[in-house]
Amino acid sequence: MLYWMLKYLFPGPFMHLYNRPTVEGVEHIPADGPAILAGNHLSFSDWLFAPLMSPRRISYLAKAEYFTAPGFKGRLQKFFFSATGQYPIDRSGATAAEDALTAARKLLDKGHLVGLYPEGTRSPDGRLYKGKTGLARLALETGVPVIPVAVIGTFEVCPPGPFRWRRQKVTVKFGAPIDFSRYEGMGGNRFVERAVTDEVMYELMQLGGQEYVDVYAASLKKGVPSGSAPEATRIPETAAS
Repeated sequence: MLYWMLKYLFPGPFMHLYNRPTVEGVEHIPADGPAILAGNHLSFSDWLFAPLMSPRRISYLAKAEYFTAPGFKGRLQKFFFSATGQYPIDRSGATAAEDALTAARKLLDKGHLVGLYPEGTRSPDGRLYKGKTGLARLALETGVPVIPVAVIGTFEVCPPGPFRWRRQKVTVKFGAPIDFSRYEGMGGNRFVERAVTDEVMYELMQLGGQEYVDVYAASLKKGVPSGSAPEATRIPETAAS
């Protein structure tokens, strides 16, 4: 109920008026049942526009800090993230990756749509970066379909740096579900997980028209030479990363 209030009262109407978002491919979202929505990650605003244009609520895994901030602002922030269906996870511990996978599995078991960002962090320059295999592991273990979601225009709406919200038209494209049942029983195989991840990233590239870079965005941000970053299986950063 609260989710629909936020969608149709605030900030939904403001976003519709100010950014004039359009949507394609809503027919690819199942009427019920679980699915993983794999999105490109250009901006803080991605996780607002995709659910805004979806006929069903999308649950993202959000940093626990967004639910524990002190004071009135903290309570307001907690209310907003909880009301929009976000799920808090602690990413500071040694078991953060497995904890995130467990949380995502629980949401899928309940029939939710779970939104993940395979790149693991926001793009520093608007290009599409190499995906991490946490999403593939989750898809193979649960057997649920993966729906690619390309959000176009959000890099200009809320670019890197100090927070600002610009008037820019946004398009959300939901792609056809990808069925990975041909790999049933092969979860844990790093070559299969890489193949699954790369297939998802290819579909995102085709859907959103971004230039693809075969480097982890996080490595680029840290100044790590191309190809030197170890493969990661943690669930990527989501929601307000």
